[in-house]
Amino acid sequence: MTRTSRDRKYLHDFDDDALERLELQHRVWRARALEAWQRAGFTAGQSLLDVGAGPGFATVDLAGIVGPQGRVHAVERSARLVEALRERARRCGYDNIVAHCRDVAVDGLPVEDGTMDGAWCRWIFAFMRQPAVLLEALAAALRPGGVLVVHEYLDYRTWRLAPRSLLLERFVAEVLGSWRDAGGEPDIALDLPGWLAEAGFEVRELRPVLDIISPASFVWQWPASFIDSSLRRLVELGRIAPALADEIGAEFQERSRDPASLMITPAVVEIIAVRREDGEQD
Repeated sequence: MTRTSRDRKYLHDFDDDALERLELQHRVWRARALEAWQRAGFTAGQSLLDVGAGPGFATVDLAGIVGPQGRVHAVERSARLVEALRERARRCGYDNIVAHCRDVAVDGLPVEDGTMDGAWCRWIFAFMRQPAVLLEALAAALRPGGVLVVHEYLDYRTWRLAPRSLLLERFVAEVLGSWRDAGGEPDIALDLPGWLAEAGFEVRELRPVLDIISPASFVWQWPASFIDSSLRRLVELGRIAPALADEIGAEFQERSRDPASLMITPAVVEIIAVRREDGEQD
């Protein structure tokens, strides 16, 4: 864990369109998250962390799991998303959610050491310049035997179309380049198992998550929702010309209308890791 910069950086600004994409993303991934939390032992009465909570879609699900005797500490650095999270908790009637507007890369986690029964992170480490800061903070926050559940990308380049689209592959390559230029590492799951062991965790489960889908699948909407905004960003960064962005967008729309098209989604790894009872780091 050798990254040395202080902070992390999101690739996308959080406008209304981005909030809609986050909601769609949660709907696509919700069943897998709930199933992972069940296998991790998240249950009533626990204290849980939701790190990088965004507008709180997963947070309210976790609050329903822990119930009135439990508590969910939701941590998010975007003030706008924290405001949306608090409003969502109010509308859902959950008073067991504590929302923290906080950049953990700078300020750490807002809980006492050894007090959390579990923690959940999805696509957070990949956007951090210094992922070690978060991992060490999570190790400190979890009690011995506490469980961390993580979803992170393993190989973003598996996002492809069949039949093959050289334009989409060019798009994915430029996304990866801009991601790394911003200080993140999209394929961070290649490093996490070793880092977790160093930080005092025992990795209990590693599960690959990858879908091969047609445009008729609901899951198709998840990666497709990022095409337009990412193309605009790549043009703004000067990584691709507007004409190429238009060509990529047009081809993807054409393929999305073809029922014979197939999409392979970016490969994700689901990690369930337990804080070792001895609390020692390797």
